[in-house]
Amino acid sequence: MDNGSGDGRQRCHELDYEVIGNDLQIVEVELDPGETVIAEAGAMNYMEEGIVFETKLGDGSDPQAGFFGKMFGAGKRVLTGESLFLTHFTNQGRGKRRVAFAAPYPGKIVPLDLARLGGSIICQKDAFLCAALGTKIDIAFNRRLGAGFFGGEGFILQRLQGDGLAFVHVGGTVVQKKLRDETLLVDTGCLAAFTAGISYDIQLAGGLKSMVFGGEGAFLATLSGTGIVLLQSLPISRIADTILRHAPSGATGGGQSDSLLGSLGRLVDGD
Repeated sequence: MDNGSGDGRQRCHELDYEVIGNDLQIVEVELDPGETVIAEAGAMNYMEEGIVFETKLGDGSDPQAGFFGKMFGAGKRVLTGESLFLTHFTNQGRGKRRVAFAAPYPGKIVPLDLARLGGSIICQKDAFLCAALGTKIDIAFNRRLGAGFFGGEGFILQRLQGDGLAFVHVGGTVVQKKLRDETLLVDTGCLAAFTAGISYDIQLAGGLKSMVFGGEGAFLATLSGTGIVLLQSLPISRIADTILRHAPSGATGGGQSDSLLGSLGRLVDGD
């Protein structure tokens, strides 16, 4: 396998995998000797003997990057709320070995063949689970003012780049939409990922009465262009909101003021 590329980045390792389960899924990745998969810290569920893991700065997509280059790349991940570090799992045994990763909340694990998606996809900031070594994990700022002020989580997104497999996690059920010079309006919390060719902005959901009493959030994500959009039916913010509503009174320790602040935060987030 050719590990080099014209821009200094290595080609992605070729992975075999199996997604196990229905709603509380894990992905089991099979590694040939010498192959590596990278994952978010804490995502590993189990691994077979012969696989070793190491926590590193950065994703390892550019072997020529120095310490400061790796620190800069890892530092950008902090803006998405993720750790500075990624864990690298390498098969140092003589035969095939398996390692499995589990998502942190109920939903679906979606395998993405980046080569077939044009080499890049943009996803919500906490969607990345694991990927073949050589995948570049970066952030993508939305430059639209509307998305910046009112998009909540959608303002800072993750960009996955490479020519191999990456795995993302979405809440609830995943829905794939193929747009052909079309526009789709989505609740901001339900947007999971979209490919190049799709532009993203935020618009008001409707009139004042709809915003206050409609229960759909004040803003909607507008997705326009040609490409693929992945939607999730149950974002983690809705799960958290449901748990808080059913928690015993005073369980959060903040009383009525916390409830009011939480409601205002969800209004801005679109949930």
